[in-house]
Amino acid sequence: MASTPSKDYKRLEREQKKREKRMAREEAKAEKLRAAREAEEKAAEEARIAAEEAELEELERATRPDGD
Repeated sequence: MASTPSKDYKRLEREQKKREKRMAREEAKAEKLRAAREAEEKAAEEARIAAEEAELEELERATRPDGD
């Protein structure tokens, strides 16, 4: 007589699939947060550089003779 998988086996398979899907969602969420954090840090760095350049230009204008 042929044996069929038990319902318990099927339940365990379903639970395993659910765990895998949940882990994939959590990993995607973590990656999205990491990318957002990196973009934020990059924007902050670019803003800092722009502010420094503006400050340097202001200093150069202040020290430049008025004859220009």
